[in-house]
Amino acid sequence: MKNTIKEKNLCGKTRNKNNPYEVWQAGNWTWNVLKKYQKPSLESKNVYARWFCNVVTPYCPNGELGDVYVKEIKNQAIKIK
Repeated sequence: MKNTIKEKNLCGKTRNKNNPYEVWQAGNWTWNVLKKYQKPSLESKNVYARWFCNVVTPYCPNGELGDVYVKEIKNQAIKIK
């Protein structure tokens, strides 16, 4: 029998927008990550991987909820939390 440790998605449950898993920022745009749909090993192979976020922008200062492609966030923002 192989001794393998099964990887889990530790960010799979939706959080409140005031308690995100991670916060990413680029200029005056902020992505508060509230849920990740895949575990990291699968997410890195999926070009269409997405996160459920509350996105705060100059156009939506109170934030807007929705799915965002992971690559769009990581290509332009830095992780601040």
